[in-house]
Amino acid sequence: MGNIMIVEDEEAISRVLAAYISKAGFTCQIYRDGLQAVDAFNQLQPMLVILDVMLPGMNGWDILSHIRQRSACPVIMLTARTAVSDRIMGLNEGADDYIAKPFEPDEVIARIHAVLRRPPQSLFNAGQITFGSLRIDFKSRSVYLNGASLTITPRDLSLLMFLAEHPNHIFTREQLIEKVWGIDYDGSDRAVDLAIKRLRRLLLHWPVDEGEIRTLRGTGYQLYANTRH
Repeated sequence: MGNIMIVEDEEAISRVLAAYISKAGFTCQIYRDGLQAVDAFNQLQPMLVILDVMLPGMNGWDILSHIRQRSACPVIMLTARTAVSDRIMGLNEGADDYIAKPFEPDEVIARIHAVLRRPPQSLFNAGQITFGSLRIDFKSRSVYLNGASLTITPRDLSLLMFLAEHPNHIFTREQLIEKVWGIDYDGSDRAVDLAIKRLRRLLLHWPVDEGEIRTLRGTGYQLYANTRH
């Protein structure tokens, strides 16, 4: 189903979490040091992170900030700090959920499923959106697949960004022409078909279980995104 990072320095807690997460059908890795977790996140690009606050090497707040500067990956904070101010801080800093210790493992699994059911646009943060191994940075107008930067023309990039902002929505050629090319465009709507073809070729190695650009015959196009990635 997807890969989850557990960043927790208490071995007993991390082992219980890993057992329940694996039973729920996910793969997972455990990291007990903050700096190691940051390095691993940059390499793994997980679908979700369960993050403790008090960690050796780097604390959870700094790790959360690091993630939010680079990714819209969902983050669930898991900590013994139960003050309302701590919860508010976590949510304001970009956490998607906050679970206080002690906790019931089944509740953690339920929270994981709830966060992953949210549409990708709710994960949009800091000008970026991530669909599995595909990351789109709206501020820098850059696209990355498996961590590698993709070369893309400005018009095709605008089309991809528009579709990414509205995942799983279907748009006709006419709507895409209006939204991306502009209402003053007087060329053929075949321009949309050709741009879609180029984008598919560019995203050839994007796993189909994460998402794809789909053609709906007689209707239009959509960027299908698997919300569990």
